[in-house]
Amino acid sequence: MTTPQDLLIVTLDVEPSRPVEQGDLSLALAGAEVIDLIDAQALTLDDDRIVPSARWTLADRLLDEAASSLVRQMPYESVEDWLWRRGRGLSSAYLAALEAEGQVTRQHGRWSPARTTRTAPVDSPARRHASERWTSGEPVLAVLAAAVGIREMPAEDSPSGADDAVETVLAAVNDAVMELEAVRQRRAIEDAAFDNIWRGQ
Repeated sequence: MTTPQDLLIVTLDVEPSRPVEQGDLSLALAGAEVIDLIDAQALTLDDDRIVPSARWTLADRLLDEAASSLVRQMPYESVEDWLWRRGRGLSSAYLAALEAEGQVTRQHGRWSPARTTRTAPVDSPARRHASERWTSGEPVLAVLAAAVGIREMPAEDSPSGADDAVETVLAAVNDAVMELEAVRQRRAIEDAAFDNIWRGQ
């Protein structure tokens, strides 16, 4: 299993400290991809720039797709730009992949079977792997989960012992999530002001 898959399973399996926004989750999944690609030596970071390594096929389809979509011309792409470009709709892509693999199921309401209430992971090795990472407090997964509101942010924003590249990615994810929240708040204020105009207030 990959870090993005583990993060999504935890998101579906754990009661969040606040509602999980799909945009936040997509940004975190894109960051998780970068971290796994660093581990797979498919890329390195030069400051905050993503420098691809030689092309090769990765075992996971979505990670392979991520590696294939890396910008391969200088000055390369910043981690922040990658999060916004790659993250668009990424939570839906990962959810669809888990559904296709039979890793998650749609649970129906008790009184209204025709209405889908939530998507939940099935009991599987993938779920157990994600749960083990989660309950052990694995630092990278913990910080990514906190960024999307599944838990409170750890005392240290970056895991102790993490290398500079991983810290750079985690910081970029947190910054992007905060930026997206600021955009939501601005839109809410603008929408409220527009509604007040129509109401004559």
